[in-house]
Parts: sequence; C-alpha cells; structure tokens
Amino acid sequence: MIGKSIKERRKTLRVTQTQLAELAGISVNTLYKIERGQTNPTLDTLTKVANVLGMEVCLQVKKPKKID
Repeated sequence: MIGKSIKERRKTLRVTQTQLAELAGISVNTLYKIERGQTNPTLDTLTKVANVLGMEVCLQVKKPKKID
C-alpha cells in the first residue's frame, strides 16, 4: 500500500526512481523494493521519501477489536 502510493505520487510528479532516490538520500535499490512492497522501510526512510514528494507520514491508532 505504501509503496503503491509512493510510486503513483512519483509518477504524477514525473520524477524517476533515480531522481527520487538521490533527492531522498537513499539507494535506488531501496526505493525499488519499497515501491514493490519487497521491504519494510524504516520510518526515517519513509519520511525522507515523503518529504521529497510533498507527502506526509501519519500514524493512526487502531480501535481494538472486540473479543467475544
């Protein structure tokens, strides 16, 4: 899900993977894996990518499930 959002935003902005990786200070391989859901990036890495793309990383607390 996160990777798909990043990829869609990158394409909307017409930024290549190489350009985004360079601007975010991460490797192209890391970005490639994030976009394909092949890795669990750190919050720091996600924040770097989001900042470049004009996105925001938000954490939400889920409502607990009811146990019967």
